[in-house]
Amino acid sequence: TGSGGAKFPIKWAAPEVLNYMRFSSKSDVWAFGVLMWEVFTCGKMPYGRRKNADVVAMVQEGSVLDQPRYCPHNVYQVMRQCWEQIADQRPSFNDLKTEIGLLNTED
Repeated sequence: TGSGGAKFPIKWAAPEVLNYMRFSSKSDVWAFGVLMWEVFTCGKMPYGRRKNADVVAMVQEGSVLDQPRYCPHNVYQVMRQCWEQIADQRPSFNDLKTEIGLLNTED
């Protein structure tokens, strides 16, 4: 929780959000990658029952969520791009739109 008791979605937060409270479209891309992971795990909680402090440490160390069991490798690669540690290395939402569209055409 933040000041005033407001809830903060730690498990969806990018490193720059956790470290400096820097929000941008690139931090939204990180959260979108977590959302994709949730879809391919049928709604499991990211990072399971780990405490928020443990999740913060993991993200700061460069750890990412494991590939979901029924997630194709090429889809997981898109998730991994969303979780690049350096925000500028993450794709834009326009890039993601194109890339996800191409997934539909792959064999």
